[in-house]
Amino acid sequence: MHLSAAEGLPVRHAVPALRAALDEHGAAVLAAPPGTGKTTLVPLALAGLALAQGQGAPPAPGKVLVLEPRRLAARAAARRMAWLLGERPGGRVGVTVRGETRPGSRVEVVTTGVVLQRLQSDPELDGVGTVILDECHERHLDADTALAFLLDVRAALRPDLRVVAASATAETAPWSRLLGGAPVVETAAALHPVETVWAPPPRPLPPPHGMRVDPGFLAHVAATARRALAERDGDVLCFLPGVGEIARVAGLLSGAPAEVLQIHGQAPGCVQDEVLAPASRRRIVLATSVAESSLTVPGVRAVVDSGLAREPRTDHARGLGSLTTVRASRATADQRAGRAGREAPGTVYRCWTQAEHDRLPARPRPEIELADLAGFALQAACWGDPGASGLALLDPPPPAAMDAARGVLHALGALRDGRATDRGRRLARVGLHPRLARALLDGAPRVGARDAAQIVALLSEPPPRAAGDDLTAVWRALRGRSRPADPHAARWRDEAARLRRSLPAQGGAPPSRSDDHAAGVVVALAFPERVARARRGSGYLMASGTGAELADGSALAGARPGWLAVAAADRPAGAASARVRQAVVIDEEVARSAAAPLVETAEEVVWRDGDVAARRVERLGAIELEARPLRDPDPGLVRAALLDGVRAEGLGLLRWTPGAVALRERLAFLRGALGEPWPAVDDAALLERAPEWLAGARRRADLAKVDVAGLLRGLLPWDLAKRLEEYAPERVEVPSGSRIRVDYSGERPVLAVKVQELFGWDAAPRLAGGRVPLVVHLLSPAGRPAAVTADLASFWREGYRAVRAELRGRYPRHPWPEDPASAVATKRTGRASGS
Repeated sequence: MHLSAAEGLPVRHAVPALRAALDEHGAAVLAAPPGTGKTTLVPLALAGLALAQGQGAPPAPGKVLVLEPRRLAARAAARRMAWLLGERPGGRVGVTVRGETRPGSRVEVVTTGVVLQRLQSDPELDGVGTVILDECHERHLDADTALAFLLDVRAALRPDLRVVAASATAETAPWSRLLGGAPVVETAAALHPVETVWAPPPRPLPPPHGMRVDPGFLAHVAATARRALAERDGDVLCFLPGVGEIARVAGLLSGAPAEVLQIHGQAPGCVQDEVLAPASRRRIVLATSVAESSLTVPGVRAVVDSGLAREPRTDHARGLGSLTTVRASRATADQRAGRAGREAPGTVYRCWTQAEHDRLPARPRPEIELADLAGFALQAACWGDPGASGLALLDPPPPAAMDAARGVLHALGALRDGRATDRGRRLARVGLHPRLARALLDGAPRVGARDAAQIVALLSEPPPRAAGDDLTAVWRALRGRSRPADPHAARWRDEAARLRRSLPAQGGAPPSRSDDHAAGVVVALAFPERVARARRGSGYLMASGTGAELADGSALAGARPGWLAVAAADRPAGAASARVRQAVVIDEEVARSAAAPLVETAEEVVWRDGDVAARRVERLGAIELEARPLRDPDPGLVRAALLDGVRAEGLGLLRWTPGAVALRERLAFLRGALGEPWPAVDDAALLERAPEWLAGARRRADLAKVDVAGLLRGLLPWDLAKRLEEYAPERVEVPSGSRIRVDYSGERPVLAVKVQELFGWDAAPRLAGGRVPLVVHLLSPAGRPAAVTADLASFWREGYRAVRAELRGRYPRHPWPEDPASAVATKRTGRASGS
């Protein structure tokens, strides 16, 4: 036994207080920084396998269940605890993850996904006495859900069940409140001092965009790793956002005076074992976030932090999900830095500036705010709380994301009237996203259990991007690879075997016409809204209504297939179309069959190309399959289409006679001058009344027959109609006897008339019941503007003299009296005295 290697860890001092808290309250929060032993020593101590002697404490009743957010961490924790006992996993300490079951008699380490399945089938957790939720601060969605379910179990079924929320951070108050005011037990940090070296790139580089990280930045990270190796003793642990970046930096470190290892969720078990074991030579370990808190990499004295992390992003409206590269939070940076001080004083090289560090978010966002919630919503519905409103969660699920998730589940037949159906429970038992579970259960009878299981296994853990975007070709290649040669192939075979075992016994598999047919059926069953048809010109249209493009160099682009079943796609920031990551070539028959719930026939009466178009249309989602003219469309639909046309193209579709235009201008003037009850006649107001005006119209040509002037007069009740001519006369009689039209098109009404016709007129009439003066535009005998006034008496006294001096020589045949106020108005030419 090697327990002496663990019983000296700092967490040993907290075990008595933790036991006392569990004895008294049944729940506790354990705050223990990385390296203190919370993951390995605490479970053994609570199970009575360590620290019991000499402390007079009996083991807690029942098995200790340890929940880890990742398979890699679960396996590593189980191996470490079994090693401390001088055993292998499967004895007193066991491990259960997807595809691997070796339950232990006293301690069992499981992933949160596994425990959710177990809780659904055995909510009382028979035989389990204590549950430790490790790394709860990481806020994984499955972990949050599992804790909520466990608290329900404690409240309703198992008040004796003990629950420990173990966090590597000091932010414990929210967890204590969630556990009903549970005591907080703290452990002093075991960390040695860690020096911070700010190591930004020598010149500014473009920030991450989607999944793309600038190659120049990765070269800088590799150079910083070489620098750390040269300046510090021991091993170097380098944090990068994903597998692709790890592979690129590993290539850049070729020839470094150290062994380069890569650790991530897809790494084979032998590599994981090598990373977690002491080494005889120096190493550079390139890791994703899996090494932040739940794994101890021995020998590390320096950490190189790229400062980048990956977060999920979900476009709920289009059914597209992807990962995006973001700046890591300050809490994450602290976790990473702490790995350098686990065993001795260390150094962290941060590839950014201190000023940038101060602007980082304090902590990462919880996954429940970012992820596709279909799986969560199904778990909650099977638990009996479809809205998740009664679950004890630190953060509630976003309403829009839950609505989208429930929509997906209803389409899959997993929910009915908000409750989980028998089919929904079957989907939940598969242990996959509900879409993939549906593809497995419905695909097996169509293409055979073996093919359905293999394709769904491929969808559940996508291959590296270098494998290409032709999913059928990737599938064929995997079938031909041996287990030892390719870790991804080995994991794929194991998962395919597990999924095939989960299927009910069926008869002989139907003959599959081709690999493309089998893969296309399964992919389309999983993602029916991503079935896509080629557009004229270029690109594709998915059933969801989103455009899609094949990537440059696509293996699918050569033949430009007419139809695709899209397995993976994302929508880059700012892009109009989605980008196809992986797809299968299919035909229309497969599209119609697999995406049958999206196929519908409807009478479509719409405004298109400037007129009403009436058709009977068959669609697969947004994809138009077939259309035929509709001879006798519903009048209500026709009216709605005409209304859409008028709203889209404006009231100019109606025939506006000069009289109708003038009447609208007069009414607009009165509305502006007097307000209610004079009716509004602006575009918005008239469009509101458009449905009344379009009765009987069936096409664009009918709009030209509408009596617009009559409709405008119809807006006036009888009392206003009587006052219209008085308040806003169409014409005004001037002293010469002429009846001049008033122009209401501007801000104020205007009377444009020749000077000679106004002699003897000292004031123009006021409109709108005397509230608005009529503006007079005085014209020359040729009809050109000579003066503007709203006060004729003042003009005759002060302005007329200048106009007379300028114009009488030019128009000598017209009268230009010296006293226009007393002269006789005329509309004829002729000499007059004083001219």
